[in-house]
Amino acid sequence: MRKGTSRLLPRFSRCTDRAAAFLMTRRDIAIIREVNRHRLLRSSEISRLVGGSHQQVLRRLQRLFHHGYLDRPRAQLNSMLTGGSQAIVYALGRKGARLLADEGTLPPRHDNFRLHHPYLEHTTAVAEFMVSLEQGLKEHPDARLISEEALADRVSLRDPFLMNVKVGSQRVGLRPDRMFALEKVSSGESLLCCLELDRGTMPVRRRTLARSSFQRKLLTYESAWRQQLHHTRFGYERLRVLTVTSSEQRLRNLIEECRKLDSGHGLFLFATKETVKASSPLECDWHGVDDDTPVRLLPF
Repeated sequence: MRKGTSRLLPRFSRCTDRAAAFLMTRRDIAIIREVNRHRLLRSSEISRLVGGSHQQVLRRLQRLFHHGYLDRPRAQLNSMLTGGSQAIVYALGRKGARLLADEGTLPPRHDNFRLHHPYLEHTTAVAEFMVSLEQGLKEHPDARLISEEALADRVSLRDPFLMNVKVGSQRVGLRPDRMFALEKVSSGESLLCCLELDRGTMPVRRRTLARSSFQRKLLTYESAWRQQLHHTRFGYERLRVLTVTSSEQRLRNLIEECRKLDSGHGLFLFATKETVKASSPLECDWHGVDDDTPVRLLPF
């Protein structure tokens, strides 16, 4: 391949004949596994997860895309055109799915060409939070992460993360954006966490619970907590709902709505996306409902 050829390759259509010769490496397999685990990942997050030279990771990503192991969803094109330069988002490609199936890992069914931009933005934001959490735990050797996949293995339910509970006279369903647990190795202390990534577009309150609102989420979590679903389903005594929202004003509005709950105020912690991004989910300040003093997730 001539020097500089890689810069001439199209970004969102494959060109196998002009791409560099490809030989699968252990790092390539690690990249494919991480993309499958998170569903959508930016190149910057992939580099953090697999380590090594960022430029080398970018070169491997380019080859994995042009040879069909990864996809670059076209739903990101609009934000790239209007929002300036951004790290490319990757999804599992057909060859990558086949590779995982051959090794016994069943990848999710999906169509990357039909992804909508809001879903892409939301899913990559969840992935960025989880990558930051995983990286932050490296500084806390006494704490470990129990992933959503590991939690699912403990439960013999088709959808272990669906909370279908009664709120008043209505039955309401809710699935957290991500569920995970933090455990302290030395003491055995543990905390089950439900993550909510709030983009600031959902109404805080509606006249009826039949339509989505943040109030409905709060009431559903409160009801699930009252029913002890976190204990009976997953075996954890403690539960926290972590909401990362779009701005300080939105954070204040959500906390004010949370104060209207009859109980369960201590379940909920809030932070802005800027606050989380500036440090990490473990190091940033989280705000509760009844106490203005910021708290940290660790020690829990």
